[in-house]
Amino acid sequence: MLQPVIEKPKLAVSACLMGIEVRFNGGHKQSDLCTQSLDTYFDFIPTCPEVAIGMGIPREPIRLVGDVDHPRAVGTVRPDLDVTQALADYGEHMAGALGGISGYIFMQKSPSCGLERVKVYRDNGVPFESGGRGIYAQAFCARHPDLPVEEDGRLNDPVLRENFITRVYAYAAWQRLLKTGITRRALTEFHSRYKYQVMASDVVQYHALGKLLGSMGRDDPNEVAPVYFSQLMQALKKCATRRGHTNVLHHLSGYLKQTLSSDDKQELQALITQYRNGIVPLVVPLTLLKHHFRHHPDPYVALQVYMQPHPEPLSLRNAI
Repeated sequence: MLQPVIEKPKLAVSACLMGIEVRFNGGHKQSDLCTQSLDTYFDFIPTCPEVAIGMGIPREPIRLVGDVDHPRAVGTVRPDLDVTQALADYGEHMAGALGGISGYIFMQKSPSCGLERVKVYRDNGVPFESGGRGIYAQAFCARHPDLPVEEDGRLNDPVLRENFITRVYAYAAWQRLLKTGITRRALTEFHSRYKYQVMASDVVQYHALGKLLGSMGRDDPNEVAPVYFSQLMQALKKCATRRGHTNVLHHLSGYLKQTLSSDDKQELQALITQYRNGIVPLVVPLTLLKHHFRHHPDPYVALQVYMQPHPEPLSLRNAI
């Protein structure tokens, strides 16, 4: 039987990270992660707000000045060059134009695209201790609070990278659900698939989401759905700890308690303990679990996103 073809999730990305020469000096900041690892699994949509608003290449660099929470983007040579409103307006525009994306990778430290810790300067030219957010990124993200977003530099951290890609695939799965239509059954089944993934990240929210859907009753599922999904994405945004993963691994191993031999159980529990203690990466006990479930299939476990939340060749769990 032919499997349905699932489109690759779309990711918006700062154009300079794709090797496109759009920076103020005519250069780029090519990301090997984007161009050599992720490009097989995602359709990238490059964007550069500074070029889009007509600043040209090369151009005068800009920086953030004034209030950290509400900075202005001005020229570093000509302070009267103020592109704050133009960048904010373009962020609003692209928030609507890029409605089909499942995530966004921004250029770090950029006064237009940086997500956090972007330098904001006082009137005397000294930067504040705390940073701000790029003007374009602020406007865009305000319109898409649940969208997975991350900076390129932070994606060098294997835990943050795995968390981001997991959220992107969850967002893409939700987009597919919205296209087929929200029903009580569809919403319940979607949550059922994500139970253990949520448990690994936030056990409190795991119970809260179950309670939310359990009390749905005769409520319109189309009204419950956005509340549910927003809470789901907030839960998944929390990076799962070794303790969280260990909790899920123990729960999953419970489905094998009637089928495994005593020696197999001991081996599995030993590997879970080694993972918990930081001796082996997550992929080690998880691979053994998958091996046992291939020989002793469980229909509920087979549906769990946690078992493979992203393409296996990405090897995202090899270093966490």
